[in-house]
This record gives sequence, structure tokens and C-alpha cells, in this order.
Amino acid sequence: MGRLCETEGLSEDQVQILKAVRTFVEDKILPVATELEHADEYPQEIVDGLKELGIFGLMIPEEYDGLGESLLTYALCVEEIARGWMSVSGVINTHFIVAYLLMQHGTAEQKQKYLPRMATGEIRGSFSMSEPGLGSDVAAIKTKASRTAEGYEITGQKMWLTNGGSSNLVAVLVKTDDDVAEGASVYRQMSTFLVDKESGFGETAQGLTIPGKIDKMGYKGVDTTEMVLEGHRIAADQILGGEPGQGFYQMMDGVEVGRVNVAARACGIANRAFELGIAYAQQRETFGKPIAEHQAILFRLAEMATKVEASHAMMVRAARLKDKGERNDVEAGMAKYLAAEYCNEVVQDSFRIHGGYGYSKEYEIERLYREAAFMLIGEGTADIQKMIIGRSLLKEYQLKR
Repeated sequence: MGRLCETEGLSEDQVQILKAVRTFVEDKILPVATELEHADEYPQEIVDGLKELGIFGLMIPEEYDGLGESLLTYALCVEEIARGWMSVSGVINTHFIVAYLLMQHGTAEQKQKYLPRMATGEIRGSFSMSEPGLGSDVAAIKTKASRTAEGYEITGQKMWLTNGGSSNLVAVLVKTDDDVAEGASVYRQMSTFLVDKESGFGETAQGLTIPGKIDKMGYKGVDTTEMVLEGHRIAADQILGGEPGQGFYQMMDGVEVGRVNVAARACGIANRAFELGIAYAQQRETFGKPIAEHQAILFRLAEMATKVEASHAMMVRAARLKDKGERNDVEAGMAKYLAAEYCNEVVQDSFRIHGGYGYSKEYEIERLYREAAFMLIGEGTADIQKMIIGRSLLKEYQLKR
């Protein structure tokens, strides 16, 4: 490993965990990633290996059989895994967000019911806010949970569930406006339900259908799905936290850590693209010397490395801030925005260094080129990040009149 993406102040436990993950990436992910990605094949052996490493329970407290590690440790592991294959980091990301939501907002009964089995990977999590035609306007969701004598019935259609097929627990944001006073804020009219289902496709629970995998440009291997709910009956005690009306705020808390995760993924992709670019630049010769000795390529490599380092530093800062228990919406937004943009720029530069070979599916950079595009839209587009950052800055720097 080179000097990029090193993190100061890590404990011995963190160093050993990262070393184990890095070894796993080198031995078990990188040799097969491109082949599995091109085949759009679910990486079951890799997932089983991550279970054995304890990655699915990395941040789950020890009292629930997890490792009790920090968000920073998790983000650094994600960075390493994404360096090997971004789709694998997606397998654990949504699982982690559901576990985080339970840790932060779940009732004691909900934590005991789910977290120990999530730590082992027996229960696999996914979550959904988005709906067809909804985009980033979360407050406009139409999927609704209506009160019944036994609890609720949920009807609607959700979109973009990562792990939608392979998961067996889904945290779903829906409207519960029957439970609030007339005129209440739209943000108080939403609740998060913990929906149990079977893994797979088709009708995987009463009134719940996972139609199938969405065919994507990149981010292959991992299953991305819709979810159709038609009178899905669910008990009231499956509301996250036990009380309706908190769903929007719970999900936004989860999205903050999700944005740190996407920033970490972008850092991993960018670091791998740099590694591939600088290696190829020393092998490929033009005009009698390696292209790395041409100033145009040398400058490009320098810019790529600087962008990788800047992204990593911002991601680490955002993770550490959240670990302190502080709000990190601005820092997470900045880290996600910068890392995603720089990731795409670094990948494109590496692609150009590879020349015509970069366009060939034989070379790994072709896969990274398609994966990097997802970083621009995952967990909120760049424009959404800039809105969050800009509005917060206006509050912070408001003129005193």
C-alpha cells in the first residue's frame, strides 16, 4: 500500500481490523470482482466471508453480540471494501443503516429482537424512502399506513431498495397522517416501519411483493429493487421507536451516516483508480519512455492523488464528528459531495491514462468508470448536498441587522 488514505490516531484494534479487511479485499475480492460484476452475479462467497470477519456487526454494541466499533472504523472498512468492489460495500451499507436506526431509535424490545441476529448477518437489512416519481422530495411520499383494529395496513410502492431481494428486514418510511392532529407539519406525518419478509423475489410476505432486480448501468451484483405493498398488515409495535410521527427525523439521522458511507465508497473507488492509473503509466511506453515520464501524465497523477487525499480527509472528519455525538449534516454533505465529484474526476483521469484499453472490459478501469457514476446520486445528488450545506451556512453566517 502507498501513502494515500492513511488515517492518524487509530487504536491498535482499528489498525488490526483494517489490516484484516485489506487482506480480505486483496485475496478474496479483487481477483474475482470484475468477473462477477460483468456477470451481474451476487457475491455470496464474499458476503459469507464478511460475515465471518464480523463486518455485519461492526458497529452493533457488544451487548447485542456486535463488535461495538465506531462510525470511523466502519467508514474506513467500507473504503477498503469499495476499493475492491463497490457493490460489496453496498451489500453492507443498507444493512448498517437499518442497524444504526435500531441502535439510535429502536425500543428495547426491537433492539433485542433484531440486533443480535443482524450482527451475525442472519437478519439482513434494507431501507426505503424513495418512490417512483418522487426523487429527492421525501416529504411527498404517498405510501400510507392506515389504522386498523389490529394495527396498520400499508399500501403503496417504494423504489430503489438496495438489497431489496436478499434482505429479510426492511425499514420503510410511510405516511401515518391518521395519527396526527389536523394541520400538523408534514414532517410529523411520517413513520418508519420495520417490515419482516422472506429473502427472494415475488410475494415475500403477506401483501408485499419484490418484483425483481432493476437492470443497472453499474453497481451490479448487488440487487436493487422496487417494493409493492398492497394491504400489508403490520402490528403497531413494528413502528421504529414505538411512536408514530418520528419517521422523517429518524431517516434523516440514518442518511447522515449513509452519506459518510457513500463518501467512503467514493474514496475507495478513487484510490483504486489512482493505483491502476499510476501502475499503467509506468508500464505503457510512448516515444521511447514510460508515459509516466511525460509531464502531462505526471501532472495528472499529482492532481489525482491530491483529490484522493482531500476526499479521505473530509470523510474522516465527518465520521469523527458523528462519533462525538454531534450533528454532522453539513460535514457529511460536504464529504459526500466532494468525494463523489473527485471520485468521478479521478476515475476519468485514470481512464484517459489507459487510453483505448480503458474502454475495454478486459481492464478494471472500465468497471470503475461505471461504478463512479453512482456516487453522484447515491444518498442524495450533488445539488441536494449543496442545498443542505448552503442553507446551514446561511444560518451560521446570518447577518445581524
